[in-house]
Amino acid sequence: MSETVTQSKWLFSREVDLSVFLGSAVLSLLLLVFGWQIGILNDESPDWTWISAVLLIGIAHVWSTSFRVYFDVEGFKRRLWPYTLVPIFGYLVGVALYSEGELVFWKALALLAVFHFVRQQYGWVALYRRKLGESDRVSFWVDTVTIYLATVYPLAFWMTSLPRNFEWFVKNDFFSLPQIVATVLFPIYIAALIVYFGKSIYLYFAKGFLNIGKDIVVATTAVCWYVGIVFFNSDYAFTVTNVIIHGVPYFALIYFYAKMRRETAGKFYQKLTSNWFVFLATLWALAYIEELFWHRGVWHDKNWLFGTNWEIGNLKTYLVPLLAVPQLTHYVLDGFIWRRKSNENLRVVD
Repeated sequence: MSETVTQSKWLFSREVDLSVFLGSAVLSLLLLVFGWQIGILNDESPDWTWISAVLLIGIAHVWSTSFRVYFDVEGFKRRLWPYTLVPIFGYLVGVALYSEGELVFWKALALLAVFHFVRQQYGWVALYRRKLGESDRVSFWVDTVTIYLATVYPLAFWMTSLPRNFEWFVKNDFFSLPQIVATVLFPIYIAALIVYFGKSIYLYFAKGFLNIGKDIVVATTAVCWYVGIVFFNSDYAFTVTNVIIHGVPYFALIYFYAKMRRETAGKFYQKLTSNWFVFLATLWALAYIEELFWHRGVWHDKNWLFGTNWEIGNLKTYLVPLLAVPQLTHYVLDGFIWRRKSNENLRVVD
């Protein structure tokens, strides 16, 4: 492994990587302590948590895909058909599912969302492996199995312990699994974590090799997913541990992609990505507009923030899938827009 590769161990920079990966996890855990101190740890997420975590991070990060796909005119034209057809077909499938029943729709969307969340953590590990030129097959399988189990075991525990005091989207949107699934997975999960960090320690002391960013991703994923899903049976705990470590690093990825594209992009794109505040404010505005339609038309909640409810009756069959299109598009497109073969000119994390 060359000296140049070894020295270049961060995806963005030392400060940014530590902030968005380690910092977001530390913030999540501090919020757990804060929630415990003020007595809300075992309650539903209060409005201020919903606004800061769900609205300004969770929903907003979904819209950040627009800077990678739809606001980037050149990139959009280059892949016009897939970028156009995904939301169209997604909407049509959503209407078909919702027509079969609300829970049919929400169960399908929850499964897709879970797959996306799991795959994103694997994606960070893959990017760090690429960054430091790790190509050993044994190391690849250890890394892959560990990061998947760090997310899949807590999900298996969740699905074998229903009902829990929290949901992914709506009540009963997860299907139940037999208890044996979590029982069998637990020792494999523990063994994978021991092998992974044992490998990292061995490589550091025996060969002087350390992929600290990858280790942080694996460690923070394991801690936050276990604490938020398994250890606590709390909507508040799940929200602060699940949303923050997922959305904050994605903001960084999109922003640095936009920074790379800014010089050759149009004036509109340049203005929206001129600095962090404008970039985030744009996403927050889009997230608020989307949630306004959700809460007025569907949830009939948080009137103090979104205003008067709308009674739409049977139109929910068409409105709910339409409002879910940004999420569905984000879940589907994010599965391939960062693949190396699709990004020959991408230098954000190369």
